[in-house]
Amino acid sequence: MRHSPYVFWPIANLSRGAAPTQSQAGSLLPYVVMWPSITVMTEVALQRCLDKMADAGVSQPAMDNFSRNWRQCAAGSSGMIPETSIQPLLDPPQLSSMTIRPGDAEVAMQQTVLIKLNGGLGTSMGLDRAKTLLPVRDGLNFLDLIVAQVQHARSRYQARLPLLFMNSFRTRDDTLGYLQRYPDLAVDDLPLDFLQSAEPKVLASDLSPVEWPTDPSLEWCPPGHGDVYASLLGTGILDALIDAGFRYASIANGDNLGAAPNALLAGWFAASDAPYAAEICPRTINDRKGGHLAIRRSDGQLILRDTAQTPAEDMDFFTDEYRHPFFHTNNLWLNLPQLRDTLTERDGVLGLPLIANRKTVDPADKSTPEVIQLETAMGAAIEVFPGATAIAVGRDRFLPVKTTNELMLLRSDVFDLGDDGCLNAVAPIPEIDLDPAHYRLLQEFDRLVTVVPSLATARSLRVNGEWHFDEPATIVGEVDLPDSGSPQWFR
Repeated sequence: MRHSPYVFWPIANLSRGAAPTQSQAGSLLPYVVMWPSITVMTEVALQRCLDKMADAGVSQPAMDNFSRNWRQCAAGSSGMIPETSIQPLLDPPQLSSMTIRPGDAEVAMQQTVLIKLNGGLGTSMGLDRAKTLLPVRDGLNFLDLIVAQVQHARSRYQARLPLLFMNSFRTRDDTLGYLQRYPDLAVDDLPLDFLQSAEPKVLASDLSPVEWPTDPSLEWCPPGHGDVYASLLGTGILDALIDAGFRYASIANGDNLGAAPNALLAGWFAASDAPYAAEICPRTINDRKGGHLAIRRSDGQLILRDTAQTPAEDMDFFTDEYRHPFFHTNNLWLNLPQLRDTLTERDGVLGLPLIANRKTVDPADKSTPEVIQLETAMGAAIEVFPGATAIAVGRDRFLPVKTTNELMLLRSDVFDLGDDGCLNAVAPIPEIDLDPAHYRLLQEFDRLVTVVPSLATARSLRVNGEWHFDEPATIVGEVDLPDSGSPQWFR
């Protein structure tokens, strides 16, 4: 079986001290790091990883991407993007100023598929199943609201609008089991999901695949949402969508209820003929940690820079919301035929920047061996597509739930739930800061907040210590609740 599109320098030659010539090494770029940084020992470790993936039935594109990322990690690639190498993106197109003929928007919607990233378990909130099963509003969870949004758009625009979830091996069964209550959701012969790739966690000590017999499932991890491209290709979903007449994909995180089907955006993207577009939002002081787009000085290409790719000496620039005034929402638009052409040209490997995520093999036990999860970010693919663009959208397109702070907001009277499944802000959105020592886990949050207070007249709510919200109450202006050292009740 072919494990990789890359040429491997023979181990026997390396053991004799031979090295590839400059032309031989150059033929491997840009997917292989400079030699001879890969040793015989690490070549064996890589092959063990690939054999493990092949035995598990992992697709060839996923294995090829893993091989590329593994080699980058072995070479100590930092992926840093200095401030001197970029210039800020200051004047992107604005969705608010776009005008599209209604007929064109409708046609674009009829050629669009909606893809939701659904691989996360919400472990940071104490969940042990798909995060999209978390109740959000009026007894409805993310899945219920996403389905409502899609069904409304199908009816309004007479569009097939397939809904696809990219699940992980940890979220698939729960998600598909729940969606059985919507028997008319699937479109034609298309499935409701495709499975994100799985890859071995590698030991930080030698990059070999970790072995954990007490729970073999902990030997594996998802490769980050940048895997969506390889998974679309490797599962055959990309070909199936194109063959069924779909040209555009709107991709977003499953926990972002703001990323509903949008005909104006679909019509704009179709008219742009761009291969790729990113939705960005104006930054506020609360968005300083979010990744931002920038223009690479060397070639004028749009790129994504995240916190992990910013040198320490440049963090003041990174967090300056005036210098880099837009943040990346992780809502993307793809031209599916152009994506397939690019993947074909690159043998299924887009070459996204590596994120080496250090953890322990058992995330719940810090005494277990240190491992590295080789990940990539979906939004970083913008630099792969010449002609890629971005569009500035309203804050209503970005309503993620990362902590119980956002969950309280979405359950409050700041938002109104429409018949279309969308949560619409009916008051200024206040800042919510709940004490993580008491409110971080969903179970504790639900115990302490049985009645969400009115936040429509609030500017901020900061809670320190254990406060119970169990009766109707109103937050006005700025409210700071101090920690008294014992439970208190807000009346």
